[in-house]
Amino acid sequence: MRTCYTGLVCTDHLDQLVTLFGWVHRRRDHGGVIFIDLRDREGLAQIVCDPDRPDMFATAERIRNEFCIQIKGKVRRRPAGTENASLRSGEIEVLCHELEILNASVTPPFQLDDENLSETTRLTHRVLDLRRPAMQQNLMLRYRVAMAVRRYLDAQGFVDIETPMLTKSTPEGARDYLVPSRVNAGEFFALPQSPQLFKQLLMVSGFDRYYQITKCFRDEDLRADRQPEFTQIDCETSFLGEQEIRDCFESMIRSVFKEAIAVDLPNPFPVMSYQEAMRRFGSDKPDLRVKLEFTELTDVMKDVSFKVFSDAAQLSDGRVIALRIPGGATISRSEIDTYTQFVSIYGAKGLAWIKVNDLSKGREGLQSPIVKNLHDAAIDALLARSHAANGDILFFGADKAKVVNDALGALRVKIGHSDFAKANQLFEDDWRPLWVVDFPMFEYDDQAQRWSACHHPFTAPKDGHEDYLATDPGLALAMAYDMVLNGWEIGGGSVRIHREAVQSKVFRALNIGAEEARAKFGFLLDALQYGAPPHGGIAFGLDRIVTMMSGAESIRDVIAFPKTQRAQCLLTDAPSEVDDKQLRELHIRLRAHAA
Repeated sequence: MRTCYTGLVCTDHLDQLVTLFGWVHRRRDHGGVIFIDLRDREGLAQIVCDPDRPDMFATAERIRNEFCIQIKGKVRRRPAGTENASLRSGEIEVLCHELEILNASVTPPFQLDDENLSETTRLTHRVLDLRRPAMQQNLMLRYRVAMAVRRYLDAQGFVDIETPMLTKSTPEGARDYLVPSRVNAGEFFALPQSPQLFKQLLMVSGFDRYYQITKCFRDEDLRADRQPEFTQIDCETSFLGEQEIRDCFESMIRSVFKEAIAVDLPNPFPVMSYQEAMRRFGSDKPDLRVKLEFTELTDVMKDVSFKVFSDAAQLSDGRVIALRIPGGATISRSEIDTYTQFVSIYGAKGLAWIKVNDLSKGREGLQSPIVKNLHDAAIDALLARSHAANGDILFFGADKAKVVNDALGALRVKIGHSDFAKANQLFEDDWRPLWVVDFPMFEYDDQAQRWSACHHPFTAPKDGHEDYLATDPGLALAMAYDMVLNGWEIGGGSVRIHREAVQSKVFRALNIGAEEARAKFGFLLDALQYGAPPHGGIAFGLDRIVTMMSGAESIRDVIAFPKTQRAQCLLTDAPSEVDDKQLRELHIRLRAHAA
């Protein structure tokens, strides 16, 4: 039995005989004395092997990196001047008495302290990648976060209940992962995108406080903060209103951050409506660390001769805005060209700009090819509204509102995270949480020519908005709320519909007929008729929360065995082909794949 974890040996163990296990992080031969940096999940300890124990020393000479070994020895202080303050064990070393190689290792494909590894190399050799101290720390942090969540919810009376992984395919916004049934030929299960319907059924069943830390599955295009399978902290509660639900889970997140990384988040979190967030930042998950905001100009640009502005301002869904960058007049033309290319990714056709050189000279103090096409009233309005000052630059967005919001919202974040912004105090490096509330219930899908649910079709309308479901769904607001932290949505939820009549109205607004609703959601509609309680909840992305806490660049760095952006596991070579016998058992025949 080991005395303790290798990385936890410290001055408390001075002069004690200890037994340690771990992997050889590094072996150094210093003129007849061999030093071994022994590593386990808790960190490193320095082992000293002297030649005055010949058998032990002979074994030490055979050791190489990543050998798994056991040592027995005496803890002593390091010689003065050789301490390592970055290690818990940095004041001590272990004089090795006995050494056993538990298992040798072939030469690793990379050094574990190499910081320039490609992600392909890391994911292909994930077992070794997970031995790296940074990855060990990330997964240990993930464990601490999950345990902090469980402790908080347990103290609040929530019950951990599992829900099925093989379930019914229902429309929830993304493609389902389908699982063919061998027993029921031609029929399929779906892996759950979330436990949404089951947790509502649990509320009807009388389990008034439920939670689950569970896997969810979505077959969608991937990026740094998405995975085909991800982990959700899923919560639901009965008999609480929207504000009470938000208070409960805001307190949970504050508690988790305090316990896991000793961070005190603001109390209370600020609250902002969806409409205000889009007006000021062009995003429903604004990064409040960035001190840049939009200036609305649509109303004053309708009659300017610059057609890019006036045409957009006259669209029913058009928008013209300015994004003021204090001190930005120093931004070069080549940088502006780079930003122009960047916003084109989001559909913007260009990026107009004005540099403010000298306000006292009026339009003559402005530098831009578009100034000559703007009348004095428009110039006066844009300068006054944006609070422009000498040395600033104004970037403009003019198009359909969605294009403007997406393009200039992304530009705001890009500039806000730049070295320029940090040098000019336009970025505040802090934790900035936010509740975004009062989301629209529906958005119109031009391609499908129908309304679709902004969150999901089980979200309740705000009080007084139920009548809009039949008359004008676009006016209906939802009792929905998202928790945002530093530009990431880390949680989202809503008060649910608990009356069958209201749920049926929502289905009609979504053009889901009675027959289709019965086929897809009959079990829910039936359950709502048996005295379903008022209920609501929220789900948090565990992967995202831990990514933010750890400072990792991708959620793949906080998941033990993640998929690539092509939804592949390089370690196990999944997905992979299966043999014809398995396909026949599942009643599946493959067609030739078109090149």
